[in-house]
Amino acid sequence: MDSLTQIALGSAVSLAAMGRRTAAWKAVLWGAVAGTLPDLDALIDHGDPVSNMVLHRGWSHALLYLTLAALPLGWAVARLHGESGQWKRWCWALWLALFTHPLLDWMTVYGTQLLRPFSREPYGLGSMFIIDPLYTVPLIVGTVAAVAVAGRRGLRWNAAGLALSTAYLAWSAAAQQHVATVAQTSLTAIGWPTGQVLVTPTPFNTLAWRIVAIAPDRYAEGFYALADGGRPVRFTVHDRGENLIQRFGTLEPVRQVAHFSHGFFRMREENGHVFLTDLRMGQEPAYSFHFDLGTPAEAAVGQTRITQSWQRPDPAAALPALWRRIRGQGGGDGLFGTPAAAH
Repeated sequence: MDSLTQIALGSAVSLAAMGRRTAAWKAVLWGAVAGTLPDLDALIDHGDPVSNMVLHRGWSHALLYLTLAALPLGWAVARLHGESGQWKRWCWALWLALFTHPLLDWMTVYGTQLLRPFSREPYGLGSMFIIDPLYTVPLIVGTVAAVAVAGRRGLRWNAAGLALSTAYLAWSAAAQQHVATVAQTSLTAIGWPTGQVLVTPTPFNTLAWRIVAIAPDRYAEGFYALADGGRPVRFTVHDRGENLIQRFGTLEPVRQVAHFSHGFFRMREENGHVFLTDLRMGQEPAYSFHFDLGTPAEAAVGQTRITQSWQRPDPAAALPALWRRIRGQGGGDGLFGTPAAAH
């Protein structure tokens, strides 16, 4: 999730754990610090954009390492504030702030390596977009009210914010399962081969969802809003670049993206260069992780400097189109108002 959300969550859980044992501002402050710490790995340059992508949310998001880090951090904060008698409670509070950070990231589609050093598998439920105000705002309101209003009443505000945000996470998972059922029915109706299907929310909400289905040689993309009321999903079908995948699939960058994306990737040759794209984050034709591997000759021997191209839609057009799609308008068309091919 985004940094503001992680700060808000860290503050809220730390405050809930400390209760009235310390000043509310102290719990909020150090919860915010602990909620931020895991994402500092984004400052590390691993040498190329592909490695930076697949190694983010790695060791710094491992549940074991964060548990170990909570002990000295909690002890240090207790000593700093002259509350050595509360060091165990501070360890508990900051462990919650550290531990819930990767658990919340797991709700997004990116991939979080929770079980390092035992496994490098990137886990991601994908039921939450990385920024969702309906999750974040209750946490912020609760913590601000707790600092402003002393005593039990302020803590009740914080508890209410945590309860609402947690209920929203549960809602997102339930909505995702509902859309997955609709998507599978629609894919079966068009004779799509059995394979992996990704269902993830569109930006800033859990009311409109993006669906991606993978086949060896192609992939299908569709959108479904809860306001569609069971209407079949219409898909656009795109070439996945099977020949390029077979030709370059053993290269380390391709292997990294294939593993990290759980197979939701494509390859294309454009303007004499080979491109590698993670299909999970973005939508046609704009993707967040789109990598230029160089010319085919350079890519084949790994003698190119990999670059990342950020493909972002025009917000002036995309946001109104997203709002229309959330309301179920467009009759099954694509997210940006472009007609989806009937398949």
